[in-house]
Amino acid sequence: MQKILIIGRQGQVAWELQRTLASLGHITVCGSQELDLANPDMIRTQVRSIQPDIIVNAAAYTAVDKAETESELCTSINAIAPGILAELARESQALLVHYSTDYVFDGTKVGAYLETDPTNPLSVYGASKLAGEQAIIQVDCPHLIFRTTWVYGNRGKNFLLTILRLAAQTQELKIVADQIGSPTWSRSISEATAQIVAQCRHNHSSVKGLYNLSAAGATSWHGFANQIVDRSRSINPELALSIEQILPIPATDYPTPAQRPANSVLDNSKILADFGVQLPDWKVSLEQCLGTVG
Repeated sequence: MQKILIIGRQGQVAWELQRTLASLGHITVCGSQELDLANPDMIRTQVRSIQPDIIVNAAAYTAVDKAETESELCTSINAIAPGILAELARESQALLVHYSTDYVFDGTKVGAYLETDPTNPLSVYGASKLAGEQAIIQVDCPHLIFRTTWVYGNRGKNFLLTILRLAAQTQELKIVADQIGSPTWSRSISEATAQIVAQCRHNHSSVKGLYNLSAAGATSWHGFANQIVDRSRSINPELALSIEQILPIPATDYPTPAQRPANSVLDNSKILADFGVQLPDWKVSLEQCLGTVG
């Protein structure tokens, strides 16, 4: 039985991966206490002691705004650590699965981003994630890099849970309406990962690729918030939501330390062509996710 190391224990995707990958091998899960991505020596010691056949790096520094003032820590975790993991994967011919982000783009393109489009991150976070991608590719180990976008789930910190919390506390919300993306359920990402890993786990020595992996369809943050509230009320009529209106605002009315891409929509045709994997429309996945929120 193959040994699968999942790095990340409590994260949205990492949590789901513990279930979806369980049938594919013996799972070892390392949170930050067991494997601190900011500690190169700990990374090397742990990975070499576990000797995994597949390394799934589902951990990252994700505090986008805080990264502007914690660039060194962010870079250690998001840029340097993936390169070390890649070196370890090459050393043992393990497959490295790594997650990246739409933040590697500046969001100025009209239409969905292809994997081959020029990158131009606007933030420290985006730059660190791009550097992590580049480090893995440069090492040239067996690897799968998945760029995803607007990730949410029923645990942790994310837009879905924030909107549900605020909608129960206030009558009016102002939400950015001029940034668009594809809200992507963490469970969909983990299930797609499992499908792809299952296809190449026994013969992964030549597997090397960068893929977009996001839900179909697109909306704005304002559209996402409205859908969350509307569907939550429909699915659970007893839900006590105080919200009466959600007003659209431009991003300039909600300044943040880190600049976000105006367009985060990703083209998923490559992953469909290579692996036959296609995530559902974002509204379908949201409906399913809301049924699990309790």
